[in-house]
Amino acid sequence: MVKILKDIRVVELGTYITGPAAGMHLADLGADVIKVERPGTGDPFRAFKGGLYSPHYQTYNRNKRSIALDTSKPEDRAVLHDLVSTADVFIQNFRPGVAEKLGAGEDDLRKFRPDLIYCAISGFGTSGPSRDRPTYDTVAQAASGYLRLLTPPTDPRVIGPAIADAVTGQYAAMGILAALMERSKTGKGRRLDISMLEAMCHFNLDSFTHYYSVGEVMGPLSRPVVSQSYTFECADGKWVAIHMSSPTKFWQGFLSATGQEHLAEDPRFADRMERIKHQDDMIAHFTPIFATKTRDAWCAALEANEVPHSPAYDSDEALEDSQAQHLKIKVSAPSSELGTFTTVRPPYNFDGVPELDVLPPPVLDEHGAEIRAEMARRKAG
Repeated sequence: MVKILKDIRVVELGTYITGPAAGMHLADLGADVIKVERPGTGDPFRAFKGGLYSPHYQTYNRNKRSIALDTSKPEDRAVLHDLVSTADVFIQNFRPGVAEKLGAGEDDLRKFRPDLIYCAISGFGTSGPSRDRPTYDTVAQAASGYLRLLTPPTDPRVIGPAIADAVTGQYAAMGILAALMERSKTGKGRRLDISMLEAMCHFNLDSFTHYYSVGEVMGPLSRPVVSQSYTFECADGKWVAIHMSSPTKFWQGFLSATGQEHLAEDPRFADRMERIKHQDDMIAHFTPIFATKTRDAWCAALEANEVPHSPAYDSDEALEDSQAQHLKIKVSAPSSELGTFTTVRPPYNFDGVPELDVLPPPVLDEHGAEIRAEMARRKAG
């Protein structure tokens, strides 16, 4: 596939997820992303499970190059500034004020690249009473009202992946692309500030719209009830997910697939609004029915009746599904650390061609000598 951003260079001074995720999205599109890390330890995410190559670090750092720089040292800070002079984009996700102490504030870097797209990711923004609060994924989810949509109503506990971190990185990449497009017409750079709170509030837009429009405070069951979504355990212990939404044909197909056509006359389930009111009754009725056959058997019956459904896969199954294999979602590359690095390819198909090539996440300072040599040749030239 053509590398859409092949002429774009990004310098990323990011740690953990938000900054690295933004850089990864640009790298997936072909940008030359240079990850600047602390010597010896690198991005703290490297050591999340010991060593310097944790799966957490791997997730957000493929397709990049790594150089280790200690910007408290004048010579390393000079290398950073040389790099920025060749860059189109700079990404950092420190608390407000920290980048300036590292010689990587906007004013510092714009001296070397006036038209730089400078992206600063924070937890709560660059001003206000919460500006300096430490922020991680769960904090941003909670502050934006999103955590309550995921938390079980009883025996509450945090569940699910790092949504706020990943979403913020994706929004940051989108903003960077918009700024690059503008710069291609005006020649002017931009500063992009994006906080995890702002990103998650926007991601949680449906919840706020319901509140401000009709006064409804949504909870974890609000959407599944209205959308008529279900998950049932089958005879083999595996799960199937069903999403019938509003078309009547899906409800009729569901009754046919399960042999429960008589429920069409049950006043609790006669129409969609009644089914919404009686979803607990629906679950109670169908749970023992789904326990009578295997997941494959139920999927075959649901597919035959055109009911929107899928096996509720674990990560060891999802990419082995025939459709996932057809789309070549799983890709691999040789890795000095792992032997083979396997990941999920970018979802883009430009002109019908998927991007199947991937570079494994770099080891710490893997490209340090290479990048320094590039800078030296540039100065000599």
